[in-house]
Amino acid sequence: MTSRIRSLLVMLVVFGLQIGSPHFLSVQPAQDSGTVSINGFEMYYEVIGEGDPVVLLHGFLETGDMFKPFVDDLSAHYRLIIPDLRGHGGSTNPSGDFTMRQSAKDVFGLMDHLALDRVKAIGVSTGAMTLLHMATQQPNRIEAMVLVGAGEYYPSACREALGGVSADALPEAEWERLRGLHRHGDEQILSLLNLFGSFQDSFDDMAFTPPWLATIKARTLLVHGDHDWCFPVNMVAEIYHAIPDAYLWVVPNGAHWPIHGPRIPLFIDTALAFFEGSWKQQ
Repeated sequence: MTSRIRSLLVMLVVFGLQIGSPHFLSVQPAQDSGTVSINGFEMYYEVIGEGDPVVLLHGFLETGDMFKPFVDDLSAHYRLIIPDLRGHGGSTNPSGDFTMRQSAKDVFGLMDHLALDRVKAIGVSTGAMTLLHMATQQPNRIEAMVLVGAGEYYPSACREALGGVSADALPEAEWERLRGLHRHGDEQILSLLNLFGSFQDSFDDMAFTPPWLATIKARTLLVHGDHDWCFPVNMVAEIYHAIPDAYLWVVPNGAHWPIHGPRIPLFIDTALAFFEGSWKQQ
């Protein structure tokens, strides 16, 4: 097992320990929750808080539960829309496929269902790359976005790590955590693990170029760990230079999920200040 694969598996377990056991996203009751039929599958979502809409998109193998440490503070200012992406958590995936491009269309479908023309958004990893597709597919519908752990494409070292993902490699503690998140049993988890590993051979879904990224109209904050196991800092710097109205926060000693523990309040304060729109490029 290579060091990158080991780092990926450790990251999954440590993330689970940081979030804890799944439960309701907020101490507040959701104003709206349930499932809606979108693009041939059932998408589960929750809506919490009041105000302008902010969509929160989780990473692969996770669910909307990954935002639990942030929801109460963010929902004091915004109406949060928190879906489980295709095949994750309470959402189904009859097609058995997953791409970030299709995920973007799915989230647009949820926005249409909720009559949301334009939103702000936060995305983590797969959620962040879903937002890159959304901001290039329909640029006027994303006003501002925070991308945590985003990449333009899968570099070779990342592909190697993804190829090492398998059910046999997961510790039992991670299996139990995933069983608590995903509502459709071990078959759902095995499907997600197979899909995650298959990204090593995907070359057309995540294939952004600087000219393509330059079409993004959304104000963009890139948050990136300097020790991200998949996407190196020089890649996020290229994204930063390509998007016309972009800001970059490189987190020292940060992994693929660099915002946890004592950094949570700082991330919340930074995201709220960014969404307020008072930042000016120097």
